[in-house]
Amino acid sequence: MCINENMDKRPPWTKKDLIGLEYLTKEEIELILYTAHSFKEVTTRQIKKVPALRGKTVVNLFYEPSTRTRISFELAAKRLSADVINVGIESSSVRKGETLIDTGRNIEALKIDIIVVRHNCSGAPNILARSVRSSVVNAGDGWHEHPTQALLDMFTLKEKLGKLEGLKISIIGDIAHSRVARSNIWGLTKLGAKVTVCAPKMLIPEGIEKLGVKATTNLEEALEGALKLKEISYIPAEGYAAGEMKHGPIALIDEYRAVVCVACESDVYEKTISNLQEIKARRGKIIAIASAGDVAIKAETKEVVYVPRCQEIFSPLLTAIPLQLIAYHIAVKRGCDVDQPRNLAKSVTVE
Repeated sequence: MCINENMDKRPPWTKKDLIGLEYLTKEEIELILYTAHSFKEVTTRQIKKVPALRGKTVVNLFYEPSTRTRISFELAAKRLSADVINVGIESSSVRKGETLIDTGRNIEALKIDIIVVRHNCSGAPNILARSVRSSVVNAGDGWHEHPTQALLDMFTLKEKLGKLEGLKISIIGDIAHSRVARSNIWGLTKLGAKVTVCAPKMLIPEGIEKLGVKATTNLEEALEGALKLKEISYIPAEGYAAGEMKHGPIALIDEYRAVVCVACESDVYEKTISNLQEIKARRGKIIAIASAGDVAIKAETKEVVYVPRCQEIFSPLLTAIPLQLIAYHIAVKRGCDVDQPRNLAKSVTVE
C-alpha cells in the first residue's frame, strides 16, 4: 500500500461521528485509511489485541439482520480492547414502541462511548448522532450510505493497486438502492478516481452525474449474450458497456474479431455508433441489433438484426432473443450439442 509521506503532518481527527463519506474531506478519508493500515499488522500477531480503546464501551445497535458486519464491528472493538455490548432489537424495548432517540439516550445514560447503528431507514444514524453525546458510527442506513464498507473497499483497492487517484472504476448493479455504491461514489471521487456506474436506467438515480460520475446502461444484455455464446457455442466471449469500450477493450479488435453490438435506441446510442465506427476502422466484423426503422446503422454494418421499437426499460426482453439465436446458430455451425450447454450461469451470477 502506498503511504502518503505527508501523513505524519496530518491534522487530528476532530469529528464526533462517522455518518457518511459525503461529510468527510479527502484528508479525513486518507487519515482513516492510513490509520487502518497501521492497525492491520495487529491481525498478524499471535495475540491480536492492542489497548487503543481500553476503558471504552461500544454498543452494536442493529435494527436489521446482520452477520458479517456485526461480527466485524464486534471483533474490531474487542481487538482494540473495548468492552462490547450487542443489543438484539427483537428482544429490546423497541418491540414495545421505544423510539430510536429514546433507545440512544437510555444507552447513553449507561456511559456508553460509541454506538454503532445499522437501520433500515435512511438518515437514522444522523438523527441519533444529533440526539446523543456518544459517538455514532453508521453501519448502514437504508439506501443512504454504508461508509465503513466503502472505506474497506478503498483500503483494499489502494493496497492492491497502490493508488486511487486517476483510476477508472466501474460500479455495476443496483445503484439506486445500494448504500455501499453511494458511499463508494463519495469516497472514490474525493480521492481522485474516475467512477462510472452501470445499471438499467430504472436502477440509476436521476441526477447521479452531479456526484461526479458517469452513468451507462444495458450492460446486462451484453453479458447475457456473451454468456450464451460461452455456454452453448464453446467460444470465448465477453460483454462490455458501450460507454466503456474505448477504455481498453477496443484495442482487442482486429479483422479476425467479431463484435455483436446492441445498438437500440437509448441514451448512449450516439456513443454506441461512435464505438461501431472505431471497430469498423479496425476492420472488425460487426453484427448489430437495432431498433426497427434505424437506417443510420446501415452505414456501419450490413449485418443488422432489427427488433421492434420500445421503451428502453423493455429493450433487454427483445434483444435477448436475437442474442440467443446467434449463439444457437453458431453452436450448430460448430457441431456443438445445444441441448448440453455448459452450466456457467451459476458461476457468472455468483461472481
